[in-house]
Amino acid sequence: MSRLLIPCSLILALGVFAVWNPNQADTPEAAPKVLRHIVLFKFKDDATAEQIKAVEEAFAALPSKIDAIHDFEWGTNNSPEDHAQGYTHCFLVTFKSEADRAQYLPHPEHLKFVEVLKPILGEVHVVDYWTQS
Repeated sequence: MSRLLIPCSLILALGVFAVWNPNQADTPEAAPKVLRHIVLFKFKDDATAEQIKAVEEAFAALPSKIDAIHDFEWGTNNSPEDHAQGYTHCFLVTFKSEADRAQYLPHPEHLKFVEVLKPILGEVHVVDYWTQS
């Protein structure tokens, strides 16, 4: 009788492993894709700290003025890799759709911000992408 119990236990254990997928329980539903709009600024050499602060504040105020902005964050470069090429500021604007981005770009509040930026902007890089999971 003990010979029969061992194979049955082994078969039961193998059956549980065949049905149980440890990744299945831990896998959350995929997050909806969003459109990221990354903006990098290099300021002119003669830009003052006050002018740069005005740009930071004006950009950071846009989410409260433009409903199309889903999320927003920004920061200044602190990479030790020395690849920034003079770009000091990174802004990340998130949209739910291309239509939202299309609303944002010509929005009067965005255009007002650009007017604050233009006098001290040296160079800008913009990259947009849909998030991938």
